[in-house]
Amino acid sequence: MAVISLSPDRSRGNINRNIYGHFSEHLGRCIYQGLFVGKDSPIPQVRGIRSDVVEALKKIHAPVLRWPGGCFADEYHWQDGIGPQESRKRMVNTNWGGVVEDNSFGTHEFMDLCEQVGCEPYFSANVGSGTVREMAEWIEYCNSDGDSSVVRVRRENGRENAWGVKYWGIGNESWGCGGNMRAEYYADVYRRYQTFCRTYGKNRPFRIASGSSGLDYHWTEVLMREAAGCMDGISVHYYTVCGDSWEKKGSATDFTREDYYKTLKKAWRMEEIISHHDAIMTRYDPEKRVGLVVDEWGTWFDVEPGTNPGFLYQQNTMRDAMVAAITLNIFNEHCDRVIMANLAQTVNVLQAVILTEGEKMVLTPTYHVMDLYQAHQDARHVSSFVQTGTAGTEAWTVERITASASEKNGAVTVTAANLDEGSAEEIRITGVPARKARARMLAGDMRQKNDFDASPLSIQPLAVRVDENGDAFLTLPPCSVAEITLE
Repeated sequence: MAVISLSPDRSRGNINRNIYGHFSEHLGRCIYQGLFVGKDSPIPQVRGIRSDVVEALKKIHAPVLRWPGGCFADEYHWQDGIGPQESRKRMVNTNWGGVVEDNSFGTHEFMDLCEQVGCEPYFSANVGSGTVREMAEWIEYCNSDGDSSVVRVRRENGRENAWGVKYWGIGNESWGCGGNMRAEYYADVYRRYQTFCRTYGKNRPFRIASGSSGLDYHWTEVLMREAAGCMDGISVHYYTVCGDSWEKKGSATDFTREDYYKTLKKAWRMEEIISHHDAIMTRYDPEKRVGLVVDEWGTWFDVEPGTNPGFLYQQNTMRDAMVAAITLNIFNEHCDRVIMANLAQTVNVLQAVILTEGEKMVLTPTYHVMDLYQAHQDARHVSSFVQTGTAGTEAWTVERITASASEKNGAVTVTAANLDEGSAEEIRITGVPARKARARMLAGDMRQKNDFDASPLSIQPLAVRVDENGDAFLTLPPCSVAEITLE
């Protein structure tokens, strides 16, 4: 039996709701056909934005959405995406598939999407091929109510009042597709750009520096040393890749037991990555004023056969759900430093929560994990200690149970996953004397998925009992994720 021991008197603070954020790039069918189908589409939509996708994101209370990239952000010029859609500039998306980008989805459409979903926008500004003036005027366009020429253009385009966009990323992957910069060079570039992130009225930009790729701790060291005083956040990107190279990442659906545990073991590296970056940041920022923003994370496999290699379309199985559970529990446990995370990506790309095909829509296993974990948003973190065995193969071993906990409105929520793909596990939750408990779960074979012809995976009730001491007992099936609420 595994034991989850809770310590309500020990907490790392509140779990920022933005940890459950999402990422939407002009990549493949994420924006077009995924989020946006156009005003003339027969698919139910509001001003071109898919209504079924909006409702699905509202159901899981998606808190923040990052846009327009990704690598695309550093070749995106926001002026090309405003004004009458039919007269907007056309370009070729050289990063993703070489397809024509007609800019019919731009600033106004993205803000409309965020307002329909009820989420915060997070803009990634073009540093790689853009200018300081371009970024500064984009902020002015979104946030100012003054009588400048830039604001007059916004009003001519149909928006009278400023949106008040808070989150601004200063470039994306500036060490790679965003400019191939050295950390020392980007630190100075960042200092220059952030200078012109002007505050208009109460709309003060929250400035997020382009951070490192996973294990590159030197990048974080330099940025914190040279620019910590003028940033609010710094990003880090980490993708869980099962294969041994970027050229052969392995199939999203056709994988072995060995592949399953290898993937989960690599997902666990997020703990190491956050801990190491946090340690560096704490040397320069012991009060933890600067937040760590994991604005790209998730699994990355080979594309589905027969699809455009540049569109990064992959299916989503219970293996992906396990990766999500591991990662979100890690974020919760580091909520004193991690203030936002953005799963890559929202629709039809990488570890998507939603897949679309014409008028059809599918909710993936990862979507259901986001549903099970949403009670953590803005809740007070509760310290937890898990006593469990291991599962895996000779080469790849993981702890069988992963969990995290929080408290809100008098109820304690525990999220737990049984990573063992072959055996159920009995769980005892202690430390919070409960009068009653309820639970729900997602469970299935490790290769099981939801597709357009059949969607067998959904959230189901889970039996849980409370004994005379207030301890809760339940059994987690193999390869399952659960939400347990203690009252």
